[in-house]
Amino acid sequence: MTPLRLLPFAAADGPSNMAADEAMLEAAERGIASLRFYTWTAPTLSLGYFQPSTVRLGWSQLPWVRRSTGGGAIVHHRELTYALAVPAGSEWHTRESWICRFHRQIRDVLADAGVKVHTVICGEERKLGEGLCFLHQTPGDLLLGGSKIAGSAQRKRNGALLQHGSILLSRSEFAPMLVGIDDFAGFTLHGPERFAQVLAGTFSPEPGEWTAEECLRIAAIRELKYASPSWNDKR
Repeated sequence: MTPLRLLPFAAADGPSNMAADEAMLEAAERGIASLRFYTWTAPTLSLGYFQPSTVRLGWSQLPWVRRSTGGGAIVHHRELTYALAVPAGSEWHTRESWICRFHRQIRDVLADAGVKVHTVICGEERKLGEGLCFLHQTPGDLLLGGSKIAGSAQRKRNGALLQHGSILLSRSEFAPMLVGIDDFAGFTLHGPERFAQVLAGTFSPEPGEWTAEECLRIAAIRELKYASPSWNDKR
């Protein structure tokens, strides 16, 4: 199998994070598979692609950005975000969806730490509120104590796949109705970077770096798209 490139762990603002993930999708269209984990330099709200921009008014104190993937709004604070981009073709796509595959790895890492989570199956879907992704429990999501602690969304282009996901580590004052892994465990399992290292290792990736061309492309995508009101206010 073509190696999976593990990009460096980093923290950035919303437009930069979304631009980097889109650059990963472009690389996947060229046959390069990539995985990265990251955090946000400030608490940030990301809206799903199809959500109206008015959703952000409930978090008017936070900077915000619109994702290219669907799903509900996410408060990125005290959580770990990942992005996976894989090329088209049977080498990377099986009957099991990447959401299920990735969530299974999260579940197993938590099980090794003594934390047992439940995977939502068809018929167990629940909507506990409006707007926020973590209030909508859909098949494949991971629950701990009845609360969603991991969810993902996808975008496909020319057969390549970009998958975003969020792992809620602990409660944020900006979304106090949501509880994270550490709140249930009663102690801190891992900080974001250490959790990312452990989880990344389950995919046996090869450490990699952004190319110079990709860095230029990230800067361009950021300014033309994710930092632009024409994108963020489009709905």
